Amino acid sequence: MKIGLFTDTYFPQVSGVATSIQTLKDALEEQGHQVYIFTTTDPKVDKHAKEEHIYRFSSMPYFGFKDRRLTFRGLIQAVDIARELDLDIVHTQTEFSLGLIGKYVARRLKIPAIHTYHTMYEDYTHYVAKGMLLKPSAVSHLVKAYLKSMDGCIAPSERVKQSLLSYGVDDIPIPVIPTGVAVKELGDGKEDLHAKYGIKPGTPVVLSLGRLAFEKNITMTISAFSEILEQIPEARLIIAGDGPARKSLQEQVEDLGLQDSITFVGMVDHDQVADYYRLATVFVSSSDSETQGLTFIEALASNRPFVAIHSPYLDQLVTNPAIGKLVNDYDEFMEAVVSYLKGPMTEEDEAIRKAAVKNVDASTFATRVHAFYEEVIHDYKKNDDHDDSDQLNDDEIGYIKRLLRNPFRRD
Repeated sequence: MKIGLFTDTYFPQVSGVATSIQTLKDALEEQGHQVYIFTTTDPKVDKHAKEEHIYRFSSMPYFGFKDRRLTFRGLIQAVDIARELDLDIVHTQTEFSLGLIGKYVARRLKIPAIHTYHTMYEDYTHYVAKGMLLKPSAVSHLVKAYLKSMDGCIAPSERVKQSLLSYGVDDIPIPVIPTGVAVKELGDGKEDLHAKYGIKPGTPVVLSLGRLAFEKNITMTISAFSEILEQIPEARLIIAGDGPARKSLQEQVEDLGLQDSITFVGMVDHDQVADYYRLATVFVSSSDSETQGLTFIEALASNRPFVAIHSPYLDQLVTNPAIGKLVNDYDEFMEAVVSYLKGPMTEEDEAIRKAAVKNVDASTFATRVHAFYEEVIHDYKKNDDHDDSDQLNDDEIGYIKRLLRNPFRRD
């Protein structure tokens, strides 16, 4: 099968979405399919470099997400490339520029288009001109307009599916397919982080890894850790990642006088992620806005338990304390972290974690997505009612106008 993945976010950008797309691409290719990435240019990529099966279109930073980009030209070029590749299906990964281009390509080539809804935008609207241009109440209208005339939408978790249904997206199939993790890519460890950060082997280590955004609620992790130190003075907290909340989080650590116990290590490259999980005794997240939890699967693949806030996705994943503990509040969070820092790791725990990872590994992920592709293609060919016109409908026109009200900033 020939598959076109259309995304505004892709490597070398570091994000869960970029990792998810790369994982899907690699796993589908291992199964014998041909996968092509349609994405944005990036200052970190040499514009003269040849990237196999990757097509980049001129772009600029998106206002409110300065490390994310939007394409501003390339519509006809994308159609020509896709036609030459003879794509069987378009799979969009964004509701913005490349997503719109992907929808147009599918319509022009008369092939089906599906989408993966990665981001719960109600949790991010404060980034867009501090909520003045895009309010949470507008999200449902925008998402419903984007999904108009799509042939299906993958939800990475039950929470995402229920949100889409609440928006009124009820006329297309919405399978729940958890994002997989490329377990073998995590490797066996490459760097001695104990020596790098001056941590003695055997020291209890708590790891927070991900984008340092305000909605991730990392302030709670820091506050809880300040009390954990009263019980386990030698413990260390490693905060890996970068983002808009980093300055305020560092100020919080300084106010608490915990600079010797809490270390900010900055952005971590994907090929270094395993080293950080293996440094840790337990991985933690105090975010209540997670929709798919790739980092939790990575922790399990690295044989580490986690502590997190209850969510529909994690409620399905966590079936044993060896996998992780889900909590409702601050006190439960602190108690769960302490239990892992003090409790020994057993071979039985490791076996339970391996079994949990197997259910959502990259191969299983790709197999489920491909099965949905086949279902959609079959239904598309059987259905004479799909929209083959090149004209945008009223909902799509309104969606684009709403997007264009957001200002852009050029490099």
